[in-house]
Amino acid sequence: MRSRGTKTIAENRKARHEYFVLETYEAGIELVGTEVKSIRQGAVNLKDSWCSIDKGEIFIRGMHISPYEKGNIFNRDPMRVRKLLMHKREINKLFGTVKQDGLSLIPLSLYFKDSKVKVQLGLCKGKKLYDKRADAAKRDAKREIDRNIKSRNQ
Repeated sequence: MRSRGTKTIAENRKARHEYFVLETYEAGIELVGTEVKSIRQGAVNLKDSWCSIDKGEIFIRGMHISPYEKGNIFNRDPMRVRKLLMHKREINKLFGTVKQDGLSLIPLSLYFKDSKVKVQLGLCKGKKLYDKRADAAKRDAKREIDRNIKSRNQ
C-alpha cells in the first residue's frame, strides 16, 4: 500500500522574506530515479531557485538536489534545469501575468503528495527594504507581547 497524505521535504524560507506571495500553485516535477532517492533523504535546497517559462513549458532553475551516494553513473548534474508539470492553460495564464505585471515565479516548498513529488510555486512580488523592516518590526512586537503575556501567566 502506498503512503497517503503530504510530507514536506524542503521549504524556501528566504522566499517569504524577500517576496510578497500573491497566489500559490501546485506543480509536478520531472525527476530521474536517483534524484527521487536523494529527495527522500532530504538532500535538496530551494534557496536560490526560480522558475521560467520557455515555449509554453515551465522550468525550475537553481534548485540543488545532491547526488545520491549509491547512484554512481546514474547520478545527474545537481543543478540541472528540471521541467515542471502543469496544465497548458495554467502555464499560459502564469506567463501572461508574469510578463504583464512584472511578477516572479518562485518555488516555495517541495513535498510528497501520495508518493509523488510536488512543488508549490508562488506568484510573487518583490519586497522593498522598508517592507522587510516593517515585517521585522511586526514580528518583534508580537514576540514581545507573547513574552509579556507568558511572564504574567506564570
